[in-house]
Amino acid sequence: MCRLFGLSAAPHRVRATFWLLDAPDSLSQQSHREPDGVGLGTFTAAGAPLVEKQPIAAYEDRLFAREARERESRTFVAHVRFASTGGLTARNTHPFEQRGRLFAHNGVLHGLDELEAELGEYRRLVHGDTDSERFFALITERVDRHRGDITAGIADAVAWIADRLPIYALNLVLTTATELWALRYPDTHELYVLERAAGGAHGDRHLDHSGRTGIRTRSATLADYPAVIVASERMDDDPGWRPVASGELLHVDGRLRVRSQIILDGPPRRLLTLADLDAHAAASQTAR
Repeated sequence: MCRLFGLSAAPHRVRATFWLLDAPDSLSQQSHREPDGVGLGTFTAAGAPLVEKQPIAAYEDRLFAREARERESRTFVAHVRFASTGGLTARNTHPFEQRGRLFAHNGVLHGLDELEAELGEYRRLVHGDTDSERFFALITERVDRHRGDITAGIADAVAWIADRLPIYALNLVLTTATELWALRYPDTHELYVLERAAGGAHGDRHLDHSGRTGIRTRSATLADYPAVIVASERMDDDPGWRPVASGELLHVDGRLRVRSQIILDGPPRRLLTLADLDAHAAASQTAR
């Protein structure tokens, strides 16, 4: 399945180094499938989004994914993609940018014709073929409907999809220059959150997180500053990791305060199983 990683150290800008496929023995060697794309999203000091992403279609693209990328930002989002819809192109690779926000998604939803009809003029925000980018566009439309309230926009968009479209999973990370949101829905895929104290559990450690699927990040700065991290798996032995509940929407504000609410307390009306997916989409949700 795709892998999500989000980090906020707001209000501090921190330096972190990312490897999106960590070393030759990471996901690309261990999995029965090659990853289809990798991406990293950060923000400049002026608040402009910076997206670096690449489909994995050749040896040179794997070099891009394994290259150390040191970036400074308050918020970060990283993604390893196993394609369920859309070809291996940059425009189908996460994260996506809309209205100065960055978004990455793990899962599958069907009914894209109905979703596009609901988008109306917001279809112009969609440049690729993925369900994920269309999901993001619906969130953008609902945020506008709620006068810029991102929490309300996500909740509205997810409720609309859960009531009308077939869903396998809608796990997401959305970032602005200063804030982060994360959702797990339903309980198809895992998602974890860590409210990390400065120096971690021992109080004197820099950040060094490494996941089975290759996303690795290190930050010496986080020996001195706290952070909130969201990931598809526990990435170190810190006992503070906890699973995000199904339907739980997390919001990390610009002062690193974490708010959590259950926006949906039941399954979607039309819950998809692996048997409902075509072979390509099913493989994208089970690759490890």
